[in-house]
Amino acid sequence: MTASVSVTDVAAHAGVSLGTVSNVLNRPDRVSAATRERVLRAIDELGFVRNEAARQLRAGRSRTIGLIVLDVGNPFFTDIAAGVEEAAADVGLSVVLCNSGENSQREQHYLGVLEEQRAYGILVSPVTGRNTRLEAIRRRGIPIVLVDRGSSRRQCSVSVDDVVGGELAVHHLLEQGHERIAFVGGPMAIKQVSDRLAGARQALRTAGLPESRMSVVETPALKVSHGRAAGAQIAEMPARKRPTAAFCANDLVALGVLQEMTRRRVSVPGELAIVGYDDIEFAAAAAVPLTSVKQPRRQLGSAAAALLIEEADQADTHQHRQVVFEPDLVIRESTKP
Repeated sequence: MTASVSVTDVAAHAGVSLGTVSNVLNRPDRVSAATRERVLRAIDELGFVRNEAARQLRAGRSRTIGLIVLDVGNPFFTDIAAGVEEAAADVGLSVVLCNSGENSQREQHYLGVLEEQRAYGILVSPVTGRNTRLEAIRRRGIPIVLVDRGSSRRQCSVSVDDVVGGELAVHHLLEQGHERIAFVGGPMAIKQVSDRLAGARQALRTAGLPESRMSVVETPALKVSHGRAAGAQIAEMPARKRPTAAFCANDLVALGVLQEMTRRRVSVPGELAIVGYDDIEFAAAAAVPLTSVKQPRRQLGSAAAALLIEEADQADTHQHRQVVFEPDLVIRESTKP
């Protein structure tokens, strides 16, 4: 590899202009396939390696999108990241994945790092509600799109109607004859969790049932281990008050509840029906396949990336949009009579 090879050398070797080489490196969609191939072959033959740091210094921003998610261990966010990466790769952008771990301080740290690195834009699934740091970064010229969270008209967002999702889940349980239902998940500071609970309670009201028919088992995080602890709490309730069904705020929590019921030899769905949320791949593969509220995970990621790219490239004409997808209920053995 020759470190001294320059863009000028590549242009001369390929027989094209400097501008064409620049487009191949930064905006490949603007160059014909034949010319792009010729330039890429010249790059390979000469061993050219672009100086990304120098390019970013000239441009004032990098070609990297920052994606901050609540839990990188949750396959829901893995699928969102895949959608983001696919959309980013189409326009020659890279993606840096950051895990807030549902921790506001860690989220703030990553926001600071991405701003220091002059990120092309930031996609974030916020830990809590309004975040003044996000607004400040956006005012300083870095586009921000909320993922899996709605927003006001002042910025773009891509989300699923979680209130509707909660209604779908509990309406289904009510149709199966369940009148004592547990909502399992938390913390409630995560808006997706509180919205799903609000939808669950709305389903009870629509059915003419008091909200007291639903017990809330709040968890400190949306993880399998916390689902197991919640399952133990449900199993140890007095028989006359024990729920016959559980609606869990995500599939990881639902899998934890299912594991605990299996350990205690509690029949699912015979003694406890379970509904999850997200419909990750593991939901269908569980020992008792889980009924789950399905979210279009890859679409969430690709739609969010598309909005971010549009705002970054067309700042003068871009109009903020709030994209809301509708969830679906996938019924499996964990709630069947």
